[in-house]
Amino acid sequence: MNSVNVGAGDVSSVAPLQRTALHDTLVNHLRDMIIEGNLAPGSRIHEGQLGEQLGVSRTPLREAIKYLASEGLVELVPSRGAVVKRFSAKDVEDMLTVLQSMEELAGRLACEVGSAEEIAHVRALHDEMLDKYRSGDRLNYYKLNQAIHTAIVQMAHNATLSNMHTTLQTRLKRIRFVGHEGPEKWAAAVAEHEEMIVALEQRNQPALSEALGRHLKNAWERVKDGV
Repeated sequence: MNSVNVGAGDVSSVAPLQRTALHDTLVNHLRDMIIEGNLAPGSRIHEGQLGEQLGVSRTPLREAIKYLASEGLVELVPSRGAVVKRFSAKDVEDMLTVLQSMEELAGRLACEVGSAEEIAHVRALHDEMLDKYRSGDRLNYYKLNQAIHTAIVQMAHNATLSNMHTTLQTRLKRIRFVGHEGPEKWAAAVAEHEEMIVALEQRNQPALSEALGRHLKNAWERVKDGV
């Protein structure tokens, strides 16, 4: 095997990037498994079996699981280990109620202080999301859907609002994904996003705030029978 000589400065920059790449890949993969229900709510995460399936050792897998626990997607339970978080119907309704208020506020602020470039970015995400909808790519549609909500909140330029929104949105990932099950629910969610993008591009504060609020109310109606 040929050896490669790397200077001390290079070593300090390359090694952490490699570890971070593995960590991020594992976190994203496990998060997707939770979102899609491959790791079901309330189920125990068997590190040995999962590590073998993914071809990774237990150490990076445990680090990824701990990260997901910090996001509220996994619980670390004494004597049971890591368990996929199961939220009660009341938990979900409460979180969606708070998320609704946050996004209504974000919509008003985004219309007021968001830049033209930021609005164009949301439009680009929206158009890409529609492409995924038309092709039936549900997971990537969902990810773009959530990116749009995040981008609108970030346009408010309020760090406290963004941080609190991220926490709730992360915990609701699986629930929001379920809300797109079935063609009627999915089509309804897309129509609501169409209203949102039009209101944003017009900088119509009342219309965007109302559309976001109604979207979150309808999200509860779409998921309540499944939680």
